[in-house]
Amino acid sequence: MNNLAPIALFVYNRPKHTRETVEALLKNAEAKHSDLYIFSDAPKNDSAKEAVAEVRNYINQISGFKTIKIVERSSNLGLANSVIDGVTRLCNEFGSVIVLEDDLIVSTHFLDFMNQALTRYEERSEVSAISGYMYPVSFKTKSDTIFLDFPMSWGWATWQRAWKSFNPDGKQLIDELCLNGKINDFDRNGPPGCLTMLKHQIAGKNNSWFIRWYATIFLDSKIVLCPTKSLVLNIGIDGTGVHCGEWIIDPFKTDLSTGKINVEHIKIEVSEEKNIIRHFFVKVFLLRYLNAFARLFSLNR
Repeated sequence: MNNLAPIALFVYNRPKHTRETVEALLKNAEAKHSDLYIFSDAPKNDSAKEAVAEVRNYINQISGFKTIKIVERSSNLGLANSVIDGVTRLCNEFGSVIVLEDDLIVSTHFLDFMNQALTRYEERSEVSAISGYMYPVSFKTKSDTIFLDFPMSWGWATWQRAWKSFNPDGKQLIDELCLNGKINDFDRNGPPGCLTMLKHQIAGKNNSWFIRWYATIFLDSKIVLCPTKSLVLNIGIDGTGVHCGEWIIDPFKTDLSTGKINVEHIKIEVSEEKNIIRHFFVKVFLLRYLNAFARLFSLNR
């Protein structure tokens, strides 16, 4: 197996989640032929030191990949800056990268799919990224893949040719969306609350790399290849993450595909199946408020 894309794994202070992520990844046949780069962020404060040390102790014992390189940050970059730096570094060096965070369980066919897709669409400039995750929805199509016009952040891949367009300046992005008359379409197009998320990033209320990646892709009119059955499960929506709180009812929980996902020849355009996802987003919007109410109720008990 030649020319497999390097894997970037971003970890922080969740040793149990990190271990489960790595163990799932090792069940992929391609793992032993893949280069793994682990980016370990430094503790943000004293309370995080012990857990970060435990994570670093674990990752320094990992084996089973072709090569393993560990980058231990000497200061806390935060997830967004760590991802941006790591993805940029590996894209510039290798031309493509597969990206995981420390709370993602992948299917045994995850690496096969990602590498197949990276190879097939390497020269297609319309395609900016590959997603390994898919929402818990049922599609009508018989194809194993579809194209969408927004990315996903849970197990994804991209090429240097696409990532070089990434704009980290949220203010520039929102100004361009307004200038091009795309601001309302941007807010309606992807997951609920994207415009608010971008505004919060500009105001310093979050530091999301994802919302800036999505805005970049949207402005460039690019598309993303996705499996119709998920190859990734997020186990971090449990209140342990820095950027993701606990959902009382988790609408994103999905079943991992047990079979191989074929990277077929399909028309390179946004799929009509997107309407099914739009209906799912309405459910997520409603559950977000239910979740907030449940949290408030539990705090006041």
